[in-house]
Amino acid sequence: MMTVGLAAAVTLVQCSPATPPRAVTSPPPSSSATPSPNPTPSSTAAAQAPPAAVQPVTAAELGTTWQPGCPVEPDQLRRVDIDYVSFDGQTHRGQLVVNEALVTDVIAIFEQLRQIGYPVDKMQTVDHYSDADDELSMEDNNTSAFNCRQIPGTTEWSPHAYGRAIDINPLINPCLYVTGYFEPRNAAAYLDRSRTDPGLIHTGDPAERAFSDRGWQWGGGWKTPDYQHFERM
Repeated sequence: MMTVGLAAAVTLVQCSPATPPRAVTSPPPSSSATPSPNPTPSSTAAAQAPPAAVQPVTAAELGTTWQPGCPVEPDQLRRVDIDYVSFDGQTHRGQLVVNEALVTDVIAIFEQLRQIGYPVDKMQTVDHYSDADDELSMEDNNTSAFNCRQIPGTTEWSPHAYGRAIDINPLINPCLYVTGYFEPRNAAAYLDRSRTDPGLIHTGDPAERAFSDRGWQWGGGWKTPDYQHFERM
């Protein structure tokens, strides 16, 4: 749906819609969602992981992330079960729903992230949150992909509605608006991008390159950045 040019023109299109912001004074991230400050990948992080599992999905399995009228049908999507290293230094199994055309990319990207020990807090489909609420998923620092929703403030479908975008560690890689508002709303501590905490994404770092070297665009380079967002249309 979106081209690179359109992504540049619509500066903050991937974040979820929100009411006008109120002043935020000192909202530290919740302890339940805040990553450990110094995660140490386990010694087995770079070891051979079980192969990713790829499965078709049904409308029932997609739950509230899909409804009739979405720009893709369930049979165009795949659920990918894949290993990742979390902030506890241990390997966990997570799930992403992505467009079937991007399955090979997604498996390779997350295997590369696992090999370099890049920590992912959690990875579950957005239907685990009430009404597939993107804000709740972001506040929980949940890495996710498919969610049939529109670009906030427009009638255009988000790349997430095609299964062609991934938001990674969204609490610590927030989405910014030109007004100064940001999402998720508990991410104030991570607006300072000079921080070097594990899991924060910066231009040209190994995590960013895992995506960009495969033709994915990073929202962190936009005029009003969306640091969590990668897409390939």
